[in-house]
Amino acid sequence: MDLDVFVTAHRAEWDRLDHLLKRGRRLTGTEVDELVELYQRTAAHLSQIQSSAPDPALTARLTQLVARARATVTGTRRASWRDATRFLTQGFPAAVYTSRHWWVPTAVASILVAALIGWWIAAHPEVQSSIAAPDDLRRMTRPGGEYEAYYSSHPAASFAAQVWTNNAQAAAMCLVLGAFLCIPVLWILLLNMLNLGIGLGLMASAGRLDTFLGLLLPHGLLELTAVFVAAGTGLRLGWAVIDPGPRSRRTALAQQGRAALGMAIGLALVLFVSGVIEGFVTPSGLPTWARIAIGVAAEAAFLLYVYVLGGRAARAGQTGDVDAVDRSAELRVAA
Repeated sequence: MDLDVFVTAHRAEWDRLDHLLKRGRRLTGTEVDELVELYQRTAAHLSQIQSSAPDPALTARLTQLVARARATVTGTRRASWRDATRFLTQGFPAAVYTSRHWWVPTAVASILVAALIGWWIAAHPEVQSSIAAPDDLRRMTRPGGEYEAYYSSHPAASFAAQVWTNNAQAAAMCLVLGAFLCIPVLWILLLNMLNLGIGLGLMASAGRLDTFLGLLLPHGLLELTAVFVAAGTGLRLGWAVIDPGPRSRRTALAQQGRAALGMAIGLALVLFVSGVIEGFVTPSGLPTWARIAIGVAAEAAFLLYVYVLGGRAARAGQTGDVDAVDRSAELRVAA
C-alpha cells in the first residue's frame, strides 16, 4: 500500500467524519446516516492501515476517530441482568461447545498420561522409593492417612473456598498463558497429571485405589473437566498466534482472547460448584456410591448444558465472542 496515496484519497472522509462528530446532537437524519457510513469506512481504513502499512501517528488519529464515532453510533452500553442471563445460557456454553475439538482431545490425552504415570509408579517399587521414604509412603496411603485426611483437614466452607481459588487460578493461567505458543499450558497440564498419577500409583500400590477414586471422583470429574476446557481454550488461543488462518494475527488473537475472557468467568462458576462438592460432599459421611453419584450428576449436568444449550447457541451463530457492536470493525487479509 502507498500510504501517501491512501491518505490523499481518504483524508476528506476523515475530516468530514470529524466535523460531524463535533456537531454532536445537532445532526439531521441524513447527516446521521452519513456519520454511520463514514464510521464504517474509517474503521475499515484503520484495519487496512494496521495490517498493511502501520503508521503510528495516522493509526493513533484514526483509532481516536473511530472510538469517538463508535461511542456516538452505539451510545454508552451498560451491562444488565439480561446480558448475564444471555452469557450463561448462550455465550459461555457456546464458547465451550465450539472449542470442544480442543478440550476433548486434551482431556483424553491428559487422562491417558495420568493413567500411565500411575501404572508406572504402582508397578515399580523403586520409583515409589524415589518419591518418598517407606514410612512416609505408609503415612500417606494408610487408612486415615494424608490422602484421606486432606479432604477433612479444614472446615468445609474454608476448604471449599481455598480449593475454588486454587483451581480458578490454574484455569486462568491456562487461559492467559496460552498466547505464549501453547507451551506454558502443556507444562501446567503435565504438572497436574503428574500429581494425579502419583496419587493413583501410590494408592494402587497400597491396594487402596478404590478409596482414592472414591475421594477423587465426586468433585474431580467436574473439576478436571473445567481444567481441560481451560487448557483446550488456552491451546486454541496459542494456535491462533501460530496459525491465524485468513485473519490477521492480531485479529485472530483478539477474537480468541475475548472468548477466553468470557470462558474464564464461566469456568470460575463451574469450579465454584466443584469446590463446594469437594468441601462438603467428598469428606462427608455419605456412602461412596452416593458421593460418586453426586459427582457424576454434576458432570452430566455440565455436559448436557454444553452440548444442548451450547450446541443450540452455536448453531444460531454464537461463538462466545462479544457482540459485533462491542468490538471494532475488522477485515480479512490474504493468507
